[in-house]
Amino acid sequence: MTIVKRGFADLAQGQMHYRHAGADEDLPLVMLHASPGSSRQLLRLIEDVAVTRRVVAPDTPGNGDSPAIARDETTVVLLAQAMLDFLDAMELERVDLYGSHTGACIAAELAILAPERVRGVVLDGVSTFTPEDLADILGNYAFPFEPDINGAYLVNLFQFCRDQYMFFPWYRRTRAGRRDNGMGTPADLHAWATELMKAHDTYHFNYRAAFRWNGYDRLPLLQGPALLLAGENDPLVEQTRVLSTVVPSGRYVELPRFDDPSFGPARLEAMRAFFASAT
Repeated sequence: MTIVKRGFADLAQGQMHYRHAGADEDLPLVMLHASPGSSRQLLRLIEDVAVTRRVVAPDTPGNGDSPAIARDETTVVLLAQAMLDFLDAMELERVDLYGSHTGACIAAELAILAPERVRGVVLDGVSTFTPEDLADILGNYAFPFEPDINGAYLVNLFQFCRDQYMFFPWYRRTRAGRRDNGMGTPADLHAWATELMKAHDTYHFNYRAAFRWNGYDRLPLLQGPALLLAGENDPLVEQTRVLSTVVPSGRYVELPRFDDPSFGPARLEAMRAFFASAT
């Protein structure tokens, strides 16, 4: 049984919480999670990957148990710099990277910022929005959940997590916005909502930074080996497929549906084969 441990790294901008597992090797895999949760949402993948290699998965500043860089809007570039500081604090000289959604944007920027520190990067679902879609999503998607005396904010927070399984964007509760997707288990929803609750008033900064990030402008700057992948029913699958064409050394793999039993093994095998070929 893989044991996933936890720790904190001391950075200039504050502590960063992380999960880690697996045996030491010369190149650990650093995994960056999606919004709005934390590295807790990567727990099963951490356990699977750590069977054969060391994994380190930080909570992005402003998510989970990592305090925000500042209590204000941020950018993906600033979040990538914080991750580079994390690598320094952890004495990780060279790594492989995996990022999911918001984590994929940050992983791409980290590889652009410090290419000599990154052997290969896997981007699991990346996005870029038209000006019209960006205005809509910034105006409706992610805002702080301010505590109230009746606890209504907890209901709203839970429904925010739940509805992301059913609609994209979550607030477009229409037939057109319905996702072809199953519901998460009660345990998964509880874990997601609990991690979000820890960062109820800062999680949205990273979401908004990722929404503003322009993959068409930034991904052509990614010079090292890159694998872009997405599940068949990932709401970002089409954007990921298109964006893979602008990455100079990029390749694209489409995975089965999230609820297909072959999804997990297929993702693991795609990542294993890619990192084995990266130089």
